[in-house]
Formats: sequence, C-alpha cells, structure tokens
Amino acid sequence: MLGIGAKINHPTNGEGVIFGTDGDFWRIYFRELGEKSISKAYEQFEVIEAASDASQPDVSDIMTAMETVLDDFTDRLRGEERVEVVEMGDRWDGGILSLQPADADLKAKELPIETFFHKIVMTRDRLRVLEAKINTNDKLSDADKIEVQQYITKIYGSLTTFNVLFRYKEDWFVGEKK
Repeated sequence: MLGIGAKINHPTNGEGVIFGTDGDFWRIYFRELGEKSISKAYEQFEVIEAASDASQPDVSDIMTAMETVLDDFTDRLRGEERVEVVEMGDRWDGGILSLQPADADLKAKELPIETFFHKIVMTRDRLRVLEAKINTNDKLSDADKIEVQQYITKIYGSLTTFNVLFRYKEDWFVGEKK
C-alpha cells in the first residue's frame, strides 16, 4: 500500500521513502537524489515496504529518517573527515536580503540572510572540494594544476565582498595576495 512511510523502488531514482503529499503528488526522499515530487498517478513504483495503517508514526522511524537527512547534509563535503561549522555574524541574525530592481514596476526579491549565507558557505565548500580534486588528479600536469588553482584563487577574490557576513575572520574568502 502506498502512503506516507512506504518504502519504494523507482525505476530510475532508486530506493526512496514517501514522507508527505502535496495535492496530486507524493513527496519522496531518495537517498542519492534528495527530495522529489512524483505524481500519485505514477504506477511504476515497486513497493518494498507498505505504509503502515497506524496514524501515529513510530519514533524510531522518525529518528532513522532524521539520521538519514543529517548524514546526507554532513556528507556534502565528500571525502572530508569533518564538517566545518561556519557561523554568520550576530548582527545579521534574522536579517533580510532585499534586491530591488531599478524599474519600480518590477517586484523586489527578499530572502533571509541566513539562506543567502548558507549558499555562500556551500559555494566555498564546493570550491575547496574542487581544489582537493584538482590537486590529487593524476591526469593533470603540475602546470595545469597551477593554472586551474589560479582561477580558483581569483574566484575566492571575487567572493571577498561577502566576508562581512562571517562571524570569524578565519572563515573569510582570501584571493590573490599582492
């Protein structure tokens, strides 16, 4: 039986767990892909474990789901032994980033600064992973590695504008030192 809590196998997305509904769509968490919405009319699911009839979820199931999500989140640095906690400066807590087009007829875009900060930190972390992969790549010559590393350093330099958001100077972006 399909329903919240059912474990399914999707032909292309692999194993997943239905964790919610949104109108005519199942909200499914796939370990390899994250969250996806798939039509309830889709009939190609293989049910691995049917949804229970219980209206109250088992606490151990909730804990397992949370552990899976947290593992997925902390594994984003792929290959790193630990996840670095990067803190935003206190003065930005609860703040809003507002982007206002010059044309007054166009709608402004606002988002929490925490959301923007998180994306900046993710960009920095992905650049670090890219650096590590380049430095350990056997197919690139040392000259090629240096050339690509210089581009990455310039990208860090372009991102120094966002250093104002970080609580600690050690977390800042650092570009070319002149």
